[in-house]
Amino acid sequence: MSTDSSEPIIYNSIYRHGVDEKRRLQIPAMWRPSSSAIELTLILWPKHSAGACLRVLPPKEMAELMRDIDALPNNDPNKGVLKRFIGGQSVQVTVDKVGRICIPEEMAAAAAVKDEAVLVGLLDRFEIWNPKRYDAARAADAVLSPQALNMME
Repeated sequence: MSTDSSEPIIYNSIYRHGVDEKRRLQIPAMWRPSSSAIELTLILWPKHSAGACLRVLPPKEMAELMRDIDALPNNDPNKGVLKRFIGGQSVQVTVDKVGRICIPEEMAAAAAVKDEAVLVGLLDRFEIWNPKRYDAARAADAVLSPQALNMME
């Protein structure tokens, strides 16, 4: 698979990696941007009953999210809430020479990512989970998957 910037990266599969004492996490080679100048956006994502995780958006997906929020009517109070939430709960990171990102301390604590993390592909982005939280999320997803899969027919 190419990681050329003209071709999108497909984030699929599940990986389990250790997190070192500096909160550096290895990104799978197939998921790495082609240039070290490309920044990924980490967002603390609290929208799962299993607990918060970190959602990781490549530049194209972050730009689309910003466009979607900007397209909301200015008189919609949710627009300001979303801008403050996404702006305040996100950070740009780059992949270092050996393929790692560094998770900020507060984000790692909020997502309970310490010694080990599970990276889950969402096709156009990926998530970083505490392994126990991911097991709970996966169990909850298993209950909903028959209904979700019916959407594909």
